[in-house]
Amino acid sequence: MRTTQLTGLDTAFLCLDGPSAPMSIGAVVIFEPTEANHPTRLVQLLRDRAQAIPRLQKKIETNWLPLGGVRWAEDPDFQAAQHIHTHRLDTGDLNELAATIMARRLNLKKPLWELHLVTGLPGGRFAILAKLHHALADGAAAIMLSLGLLDGFTPGEPAPEPAGPTLVERLTSLPDQVKQAKQTADITASVLRNARPIDPDSPLRAAPSRDRALATVRLPVAEIKRVRAEHGGTANDVLLAVLSGALRKFLAGRGHLVDRLTPRALIPVNQRRRDAATSSGNQLSGYLCDLPVHDDDPARRLATVRAAMDTNKASGPFRGAGALPVVANQVPTLVHRLATPLVARGANLLFDTVITNVALPNVPLYFAGARLTEIYPMLPIAHGHALGVALCTYQDHVHIGLYANADALPDIEELADAIPSALADLAPVAAMAI
Repeated sequence: MRTTQLTGLDTAFLCLDGPSAPMSIGAVVIFEPTEANHPTRLVQLLRDRAQAIPRLQKKIETNWLPLGGVRWAEDPDFQAAQHIHTHRLDTGDLNELAATIMARRLNLKKPLWELHLVTGLPGGRFAILAKLHHALADGAAAIMLSLGLLDGFTPGEPAPEPAGPTLVERLTSLPDQVKQAKQTADITASVLRNARPIDPDSPLRAAPSRDRALATVRLPVAEIKRVRAEHGGTANDVLLAVLSGALRKFLAGRGHLVDRLTPRALIPVNQRRRDAATSSGNQLSGYLCDLPVHDDDPARRLATVRAAMDTNKASGPFRGAGALPVVANQVPTLVHRLATPLVARGANLLFDTVITNVALPNVPLYFAGARLTEIYPMLPIAHGHALGVALCTYQDHVHIGLYANADALPDIEELADAIPSALADLAPVAAMAI
């Protein structure tokens, strides 16, 4: 049986998993068929295509060497059908169903994924909820895996794992090891410098809860381009500024003193090479960005975000406190097993929320002949946090999934409602310039 060791970062995500913090990433994907599709046929297609994706056939096993290590091994009893579930939503809310499903922990003794087919949506539409453990894939890898389920795509094999270094290679790589040790020390020092006292009254801080809520919203790509044409920056800068404005509106409506709020976001950065799109494991770094919720001027908020992200990019993804995932990959697995659950409790010392952005191929996508029209991604909520934000650009819209601790933010729909308004605060000036 072919096995491969989990990387340090994959192991960290595995160790973070708990009853009130399931470490699953996912997406609600909505399709619009041109003709009726029987659920049995849709399930059959999902089963056959998932069965052919090698990465989905792996489960985790522990091993003695390295001490405390975890490896991926082929499941000899793998049956894709056991991971596929169906739901009929004649009444009820799709987001509520998705949040309930995502709140459940995956069975760590089986391959770490599920697919949920949801029929009964208005207009004959149907949805697929894809759910994967973060140890299995990061956002970019999850997209590549999911494409193997769609029409016209073939399952991709993960890149082969490198063989362990020989003694000669270990000796000749000493300069690189010294450089890596210095990088780790620099990142660790930056983490300590950027740590802040935990504010017990922070509106984005939350006590652990097993209940989740999901709100979704779409923004036109054309409007974001208009803002960029007027104010400069990247599309991601614009989106971070829009989220800052929406948080200001939302939190002010809840009675918070927003003029004093500057929550900090962790922005994951994909380190996957273009020629290794299907390689296994998480390949991430990150940036920290203070969100100018305190500023009442939309254009100034965008300028502040743009300056912060420009500074991050100038330093690069392997420096600064946001590069903590890089250090995680260099920590022995036994240390992760012992220390990661404790370290996770200090997430609020460094950041208040996670905002991630992934993109689909810029072509129309189909499943069983039905066109993919909407996709709303979700990411795990860190310990002590109330909110995670995931964005996905597909065709003419940016799709945003707001995944929340339901006890802390039961009114998360109001934040979703504030997002188009926050974009409109920037867009009118831009529209006049065209």
